[in-house]
Amino acid sequence: MIDNQKLRIDENRLRDINDFLLRKDNPLVTNLLDLIEKYGGVDQINRKAREARKLDNLLASLDAKNSPYIKDLQWLQEQRDNDAFITVPDYQQKILGDKTKSMKFDDSFAVTLEISACQYFPWLIEEAKQSIEKGELMPGRFIRVRNMAEQTADNDVIAFAAGMQITGSSYVETLDTKGTFPGPDGAPVNVHLGGPATITGYFGGVGMPNEFPLKWVDEYLNYYTKYGVTQVLNINPGSVLVGYMMHKLGIDMEFKISVFLGNDNPYACLWTLLTAKLFSRDDGTSPLIGFNLSNSVNNETIEYAAYIREAFGFEDVVRIEHHITETYKSIVRQPYDRLPELLEIADHVKNISAKHEGGVPEIDAARDYPTDILDYFRTKEDLIEAGHMPLNLINYLDKHHALNRTAEELTKRGLTFLAAPKLHKG
Repeated sequence: MIDNQKLRIDENRLRDINDFLLRKDNPLVTNLLDLIEKYGGVDQINRKAREARKLDNLLASLDAKNSPYIKDLQWLQEQRDNDAFITVPDYQQKILGDKTKSMKFDDSFAVTLEISACQYFPWLIEEAKQSIEKGELMPGRFIRVRNMAEQTADNDVIAFAAGMQITGSSYVETLDTKGTFPGPDGAPVNVHLGGPATITGYFGGVGMPNEFPLKWVDEYLNYYTKYGVTQVLNINPGSVLVGYMMHKLGIDMEFKISVFLGNDNPYACLWTLLTAKLFSRDDGTSPLIGFNLSNSVNNETIEYAAYIREAFGFEDVVRIEHHITETYKSIVRQPYDRLPELLEIADHVKNISAKHEGGVPEIDAARDYPTDILDYFRTKEDLIEAGHMPLNLINYLDKHHALNRTAEELTKRGLTFLAAPKLHKG
């Protein structure tokens, strides 16, 4: 019989790794340290971020810019404070009727209701208005993939950050520093990204070539200290590693590993969580706050990921995130609807997120303009000029509908969910 003790990692090898990381002349570490010092060091960076994300400071910043979003945020606050949104018990009563009295709900297995991508702040307000009118749920987690430079210019990034302080939902931004970033010739800096002519080049992912992981850190620290943006999408092994290192050094950053990173089997999950464990803090925390598995995983792989996560003490730290719906065009074969599988594991896999990136396939397919992930990479100006902005809002509200369908089906089975915690009380 093969002895599994042969897999034990020798302490000398761990010492070699530590010795390498602690070398004074290690440019992979010193370059990162220099960037952190550029922003004032760990303590000052965290202090600036805490101040920046305070609601009063975000609102003051918008007010100073004469932003029209101030009125929307004030309205959202008023609706929250006036209990305009349906409570969780009332929602359960709405779905179950008299059956509610005999049901016992276990919040320890609550599924986070996640939506992607809420590209524009006004969509959040439209979603809130519909939720109040129809007694629907607002997401407990929002993902955004809009260009950061563009949304900084129109103050959307500040307004959305303020909105999340009001709703209590978590949210993730996507930094501009990645392989799609235009190089000197205007083409993507990742030479593999050239449309159909380089189709096999895309197998390697979006990419973050050469010095880009450090540029990613620079961009992160800029938005972290200016607007308190804490969670960002992570699409490359290099930026994942520097994220682990930043957190280990003391910066209270968090990230979500993207579906584009391709964790599609238990061994890939082990590799990812193994590195997270090696760089975790003494209190057991990791910046890996969201772990989005590939769309191709089955429930067994999700259960294995949960098994590894529990063994490493990450059950309450790392949320396993999985797409229930996807955009109808440009990313997966359709119809793609994983709700039945979610309902099978939601009663025994803790801390999971049901991500809704598309509408219910039957609804999405019937639209004149179905959801398309390529719209994420279009400019606001382009969408407006093409007359596609209203259509994108319809697409987004279809995702909202899919999210509420998930909540309804969970509730029917006595399972629970995490919606926007400051809006849906109880």
